[in-house]
Amino acid sequence: MEHLVFRLYGAMASWGEVAVGGIRHSACYPSKSAIAGLLGAALGIKRSEETQQLELARGYCQAIKIVNSGVLQRDFHTIQAPDSAGKFRYRTRRDELVVGCSRLGTILSQREYLADAQVLVALKATESAHWSLKDLAGALARPKFHLYLGRKAFPLSVPTAAHLIEAENFRHALDLYPLTDVLQYQLTWARQERWRPDDLPRQYYWEGDIEDFSQEDEQFSLGAVQQLSRLDEPLSRKRWQFQPRMEYHWRS
Repeated sequence: MEHLVFRLYGAMASWGEVAVGGIRHSACYPSKSAIAGLLGAALGIKRSEETQQLELARGYCQAIKIVNSGVLQRDFHTIQAPDSAGKFRYRTRRDELVVGCSRLGTILSQREYLADAQVLVALKATESAHWSLKDLAGALARPKFHLYLGRKAFPLSVPTAAHLIEAENFRHALDLYPLTDVLQYQLTWARQERWRPDDLPRQYYWEGDIEDFSQEDEQFSLGAVQQLSRLDEPLSRKRWQFQPRMEYHWRS
């Protein structure tokens, strides 16, 4: 079965979780909506084109392999914004600061991000897929819009280097990706310690069935698999709404 596998690495990345209060947490791997948004940017699909955005999210099953979990960082932010003034709408940021200067209030927040994190993403097309995996690979190689890792301030540090890989399941596809090519851009400390790629700890997240990931063998056992629920399935891009999605987690 054909899989599309590509890497995501940048100096900084942030994969948003459910936001409560003034703290914006980051997950250790990209969400379903993040991958769909990245593919949409590569294809040139705008956020306002909701139908096509939903097709990207629902037309493919994804799996993630964490190559390097990175270092969790947290920034303290202060944001000034005016409160609402009846039916009046501020059209620009300048209007907020100039027209609404007498109504400005300060919002305090803390935002998490990952430094030097890297993951591999594997996609498998479903029957409802609108674009072929070859089309997605070509779009990632020559994206229409700028690609970034969760926030516009966090661009990719290296190309996605998408590969079409024939494999029995997600695990084989992710493990067949040329990892040595990935590691040449980071993990200098690993080379200094003379680590091999096989020595690195591995974590996998995938959706679908357990059989979609791997057959039970000496290394992989069903007893070590966790089933998780994540609120990252796009329901409406315009209203910024999401619904729960089930996925599995296995650590080698």
